[in-house]
Amino acid sequence: MESAVVGVVVVVVFLLLLLRSGMRVINEVERGVVFRFGKALPGHRQPGITFLIPVADRMRKVNVQVATLPIPTQEGITRDNVSVKVDAVVYYRVTDPARATIEVQDYAFAVGQVAQSSLRSIIGKSDLDDLLSDRERLHEGLALMIDSPAAGWGIHIDRVEIKDVQLPESLKRSMSRQAEAERERRARVITADGEFQAAQQLANASRIMADTPEAMQLRLLQTVVEVAAEKNSTLVMPFPVELLRYFDRAARNLDAAPTPTPTPTPTPETPETQTATATDRSAPADAS
Repeated sequence: MESAVVGVVVVVVFLLLLLRSGMRVINEVERGVVFRFGKALPGHRQPGITFLIPVADRMRKVNVQVATLPIPTQEGITRDNVSVKVDAVVYYRVTDPARATIEVQDYAFAVGQVAQSSLRSIIGKSDLDDLLSDRERLHEGLALMIDSPAAGWGIHIDRVEIKDVQLPESLKRSMSRQAEAERERRARVITADGEFQAAQQLANASRIMADTPEAMQLRLLQTVVEVAAEKNSTLVMPFPVELLRYFDRAARNLDAAPTPTPTPTPTPETPETQTATATDRSAPADAS
């Protein structure tokens, strides 16, 4: 009887050890791919406790979090023949753990190699201005180029971003001179436009003052007030106001006076002229 009890206890302990050896814990950020005698089972194991058949089953855990993969600096020549160095970063995650485990040996390394070749291809197809200003469109194109082969591996590319574009020093100096010239051109245009507007306002003001002589006197008095505000003890007026009025009235009277008609001056008669006049007078008598 005791031997039977001991046998039952041994069997129970053996089953517990066997069960313990086949028990696995999968974390929330992982999925399990089970291989039974080398053949992958369909689907994958969800997070939690899962049991494997000892000796027959082998499980591989795959992380399904978004992973960050920096792309090393790639040197290339743009479409407008400018040598640049560009580095980027790729954000991806595994959507199909079974395919990511079976289809590709090392999906992280494979994604990195595809990203490097795609980045060099994007550099060759783009202009320098696009690399510096239109990066959103380049990000979308680069993500599409990387996602095309990665989709067959059960991997989804979330986002690709270009981090830095390194330019040659000579090109940086040229761009700096170009930007400085552009700013100087804008400053000159703004200054010229301000002078043009000021000239227009001054022309309008002069026409108003010409129509109303009192405006000139008011402007003169305003100038006197502005000068006197500087706490000057002596104020010298170059011309009296009445003298300016006199000159103004004289100029107006001169413009309004009628222009005299020139009187013809009599021409003195010469002997030849007198002879011709006498001949003209005697001509009718001879004809009669």
